[in-house]
Amino acid sequence: MLSPTPFSPSLLLTLGFAALLVLQLLTRLWLLSRQVRHVARHRAQVPAAFAQHVPLAAHQKAADYTLAKARVGLIDLALSTALLLAWTLLGGLDALHQQLLQWLGQGLHQQLALLAAFTLISGLAGLPLSLYQTFVVEQRFGFNKLTPRLWLADLVKSTLVGAVIGLPLAALILWLMASSGALWWLWAWIVWAGFNLLLMWLYPSVIAPLFNRFEPLKDEAIQQRVTALMQRCGFSAKGLFVMDGSRRSAHANAYFTGFGSAKRVVFYDTLLKQLAPNEVEAVLAHELGHFKHRHITKRLVGLFAMSLAALALLGWLSQQPWFYTGLGVRPSLDMLLSGASALAGNEAVALLLFMLVVPVLSFFLAPLMSYFSRRDEFQADAYAAAQAEGGALASALLTLYEDNASTLTPDPTYVAFYYSHPPAIERLARLPAPAPALAPNAS
Repeated sequence: MLSPTPFSPSLLLTLGFAALLVLQLLTRLWLLSRQVRHVARHRAQVPAAFAQHVPLAAHQKAADYTLAKARVGLIDLALSTALLLAWTLLGGLDALHQQLLQWLGQGLHQQLALLAAFTLISGLAGLPLSLYQTFVVEQRFGFNKLTPRLWLADLVKSTLVGAVIGLPLAALILWLMASSGALWWLWAWIVWAGFNLLLMWLYPSVIAPLFNRFEPLKDEAIQQRVTALMQRCGFSAKGLFVMDGSRRSAHANAYFTGFGSAKRVVFYDTLLKQLAPNEVEAVLAHELGHFKHRHITKRLVGLFAMSLAALALLGWLSQQPWFYTGLGVRPSLDMLLSGASALAGNEAVALLLFMLVVPVLSFFLAPLMSYFSRRDEFQADAYAAAQAEGGALASALLTLYEDNASTLTPDPTYVAFYYSHPPAIERLARLPAPAPALAPNAS
């Protein structure tokens, strides 16, 4: 590894990255500890706003489930931080890169091998904790429906799908980085954006059926309500489908998927078992509210804008030798000595380093992103209350909070930082209550 000179850009990057990583770690530990203390402190009693709707046993189950997930989160935090350090400042990515150079020599095949090996090693490192979360935590609280055989089948299929889709895309991006000059990042962004739009269009009919069964909605009462709702809202979809979510989990959901004329409305079979027809209609009206307010389009535009800015930044960073050495990687010096740019021969390394560093920086934007997401949820709720029955949406949310063991007493600071959806007490306070007892105590 190259030794950075005192006060060099390389050393400053090393120190800055280490400081941000420590700050992120301490912040996440502080937030997690607040959440654990707050939930545990309120475990013994159902909040007054929910006392007539949620049994104490269900409230305590939600608290215990939240605390169990927090313990897993603490382990995940330690492992992910250690893995990030191992890949960067401790030289793991550099060692993998150099080893593959020795075995395969320089070229696109070596770059693809580096991306594939990094993905495989990272996936294997996270596998034990994922298994524990699924077969211990989810199992203990009655949510896991996966069998080891189905879990293995999902793993094999997702790996194959990822390879079939990801490797050609990665090869094209790497080729653009190597051959399209200083503006490679613009061409790469165009390819990436086009690929994401294509994937949104193909996902409902090509990819999703590889993992789940989708059958047309047969419940006539729900179908009539949903069809009338969509007509009132001026929304059209290719079909109404029920997904066999119960094969994998007891959690319930409903969502829109697809793009343009390929949009589908999908209900988990667990959702249809848990909610009455008017409640299902209200939940769907909430999802339609996102479309009415163009939340999906705005988020997509925002994502594309941020990805363009990120790739432009990478386009500059990838030309700086200190970007590599400051994060523990030796760039291909033979290319540099021959007069080539710092990017030449280091395309995959630049991509991976950037992918590793960006989450550390973007973590501190989480409160802002969470705020906008919660705002959108309130708008969608208001739309649903206007187009369907607000009381039905409130009762549906109460049922889903209880059945999914979502805590009713999260820590407010933790909520502000992480929650993409408003906590129950804030959300239900803005809706017509299913019973008079909910409203007076909700604020």
